[in-house]
Amino acid sequence: MKKPNNFQRIRELNYLQKAVLAAALLERMLPNYTLFCQATEFGESSVLRNALNLIWEKLVLPKSKINLELLVDKVEPNVPEVADFDMFGVYPAIDTATALLGMLNGLLMEDESEFVDISKISQATVAKLIEYQLTSEDIVADNQAIREHPLMQYEMEMLSELIEHVENMGRITSESVKALKKKALEDGQTNIGIEIE
Repeated sequence: MKKPNNFQRIRELNYLQKAVLAAALLERMLPNYTLFCQATEFGESSVLRNALNLIWEKLVLPKSKINLELLVDKVEPNVPEVADFDMFGVYPAIDTATALLGMLNGLLMEDESEFVDISKISQATVAKLIEYQLTSEDIVADNQAIREHPLMQYEMEMLSELIEHVENMGRITSESVKALKKKALEDGQTNIGIEIE
């Protein structure tokens, strides 16, 4: 019997489980954005940090009065344009901001497919980095090379562990969410292996 893949397992989670998993993945992506801001003086990473904090609050306290539309309006101007930056860091920054907007839209529309997409965006960020590294070493970055790369293997393992954590976490409380956040960041690095200070 073949073990179900990560995306299959995510699809089997309930709405709230999908949402907290997506928020945990965003915790791993956000420092990529912060580093990009520091390097380029573009954008305000505090706006994205604040939006993610409010998302967590909304997940724990669904009745809390958080204006999600306003958060979308605040995050949108902080999405960088690829053409404006001649550096790889723009890609993870765009992915982070895009994933965060997807999360907000998912909550606004109660559309859990947006939460599922965040795991795909996170994996795509890792794939882009691997492709970038392999190509710069003149190695063909085909699907197999990307899939077998240690960074991608690690991303898939980490996702699997987070899914398992969410499957077993029971009620979504501030305590269970704290434990999930800790789990997401316990290795001290972002989804593309950058150390989180």
